Amino acid sequence: MESLESKTRFCSVALLLLLISLLLWSQLPSSSAQQQHEPNPTIRTMEDFSGYPIHEPGQFGSMNLASSLSVDAPGLQKQIEELSSFSDAPSPSVTRVLYTDKDVSARRYVKNLMTLAGLSVREDAVGNIFGKWDGSEPSLPAVATGSHIDAIPYSGKYDGVVGVLGAIEAINVLKRSGFKPKRSLEIIMFTSEEPTRFGISCLGSRLLAGSKELAEALKTTVVDGQNVSFIEAAKSAGYAEDEHFSSVFLKKGCYFAFIELHIEQGPILEDEGLDIGVVTAIAAPASLKVEFEGNGGHAGTVLMPYRNDAGLAAAELALAVEKHVLESESIDTVGTVGILELHPGAINSIPSKSHLEIDTRDIDEARRNTVIKKIQESANTIARKRKVKLTEFKIVNQDPPALSDKLVIKKMAEASTELNLSHKMMISRAYHDSLFMARISPMGMIFIPCYKGYSHKPEEYSSPEDMSNGVKVLSLTLAKLSLD
Repeated sequence: MESLESKTRFCSVALLLLLISLLLWSQLPSSSAQQQHEPNPTIRTMEDFSGYPIHEPGQFGSMNLASSLSVDAPGLQKQIEELSSFSDAPSPSVTRVLYTDKDVSARRYVKNLMTLAGLSVREDAVGNIFGKWDGSEPSLPAVATGSHIDAIPYSGKYDGVVGVLGAIEAINVLKRSGFKPKRSLEIIMFTSEEPTRFGISCLGSRLLAGSKELAEALKTTVVDGQNVSFIEAAKSAGYAEDEHFSSVFLKKGCYFAFIELHIEQGPILEDEGLDIGVVTAIAAPASLKVEFEGNGGHAGTVLMPYRNDAGLAAAELALAVEKHVLESESIDTVGTVGILELHPGAINSIPSKSHLEIDTRDIDEARRNTVIKKIQESANTIARKRKVKLTEFKIVNQDPPALSDKLVIKKMAEASTELNLSHKMMISRAYHDSLFMARISPMGMIFIPCYKGYSHKPEEYSSPEDMSNGVKVLSLTLAKLSLD
């Protein structure tokens, strides 16, 4: 018995000495060509002995990394529920408007999660929040990901939020796997993707992309519906101390790539039973403000032939929007009159003023611009016919479409395949912060299914499984691009 134990101890010591000698030998200088093409002999010996693959940190093959990714789905769902509690509307609705007390509390929650994930956190002058994981070569342009957490009134829990909390979880997933990035990885929580308070969509990402016009307007003319200036609101939330919004601008090429994880906000993936949408392009959005002014008067005493009804002018223009969109004969052209307000707004008073806000978008910029031109021509024709004044026709924004980068598309598709997830190439007909990040960085988007395509309403929902799939694809894509 003692002889067997002695032999066992001798073999163990001999094996230990062998491994130590191999480890020391592996540290000896060798040519770069050998290092590139020959496996580390220590690692090879240990793999042969144990029967399991052994990876050096940061040296995963993507297929091996794919098999090691593990998402904390219950934890992610719990965070989504907790973040939804920072709301000015009762559950299950979410209302979280820029720079309100609930928005500030939600920001604090996100910054805390970033810190717990070991990220270095900073904010800029308008409240874009950045969390960075430094890579082994931090001087290289980083790979970024992120989305937004503001929510229009009485909306859902998942729009934007999946792309912020999911990005933090993606970093945690990579850390748990033992992955070490070469390029730094950075999460961005964008300020005010929704136009709810100041009528400006993607405010934070527009500034990051270098919009000088917006930077100037925020200092001088932008106010909310309560006539609170942007400067005043930002300062109440702890931002805009020096009012130099040009400090927010990022240089083109500052990021090697930007990827946004998002719910589809449409029914295609769910209807087709697919796991992932790889976005190839984002449609071009435009916003219009139109106002008519008539004479008004008593609803009973002013006879029909003598009326100059601003309300009917607005109604006719709303129908003209639909007509011109359908005339394009493209399924990709859409138009919406989302706001129509009448003054004075009494049942027994002929409207003396009307105000419309129109959204039109298309993946084809020229076709969308043709629709805008036709809407303007109709507004002028309606004003003349109804003898009212067209007091305003303003193009608030007229943004070009954005194409996803070919390399980013390739990496997202590869990641989906390696994770055994079904996917298809898709177009995003909703705008996102990615539309503006594409102006300074190669861009891509990952879509996941959402229940019946619902979004911007309390019924908005994405399952833990679908979110986990999205986080895995995001994690693997970030890893691939980080090592590129």
